[in-house]
Amino acid sequence: MAEPTTQNYANHVRKLPPLFLAASLVLAVNVLWSIYGAVRGLSFGSVLNVFLAASLIVMFLFSRMFALSVQDRVIRLEERMRMERLLPADLRPRIGEFTVKQLIGLRFASDAELPALAREVLDGKLTELHAIKRAVKDWRADWQRA
Repeated sequence: MAEPTTQNYANHVRKLPPLFLAASLVLAVNVLWSIYGAVRGLSFGSVLNVFLAASLIVMFLFSRMFALSVQDRVIRLEERMRMERLLPADLRPRIGEFTVKQLIGLRFASDAELPALAREVLDGKLTELHAIKRAVKDWRADWQRA
């Protein structure tokens, strides 16, 4: 699927592919069917099937969470390096004060817009992730999200 030509707050959320949703549905049905089988005829095999089905869901969820955690770490590194280059001298020593969520929100700000938004975040005027994203006027697109 082709990406839109521009990205903004309204269209920046990445939607999961249908295959991901289909796999989720299959795993959920598998758990329910395994529980049904265990209730109908309790045995070592039926209980093992329930645990196996539940384990598959846990692995599925953790694989997604781990990918997002790695993405957040990369964003944190990229944005700190970018801020070292773009922020005025008085703000550079305060780069460590940004939370991961604040850095995630600020990554969408253009280079010209970043210093002013960073100052607002550090001054406590913008604190929440979505408030930071909504404050961005000149959006810097990120099409390679996990």
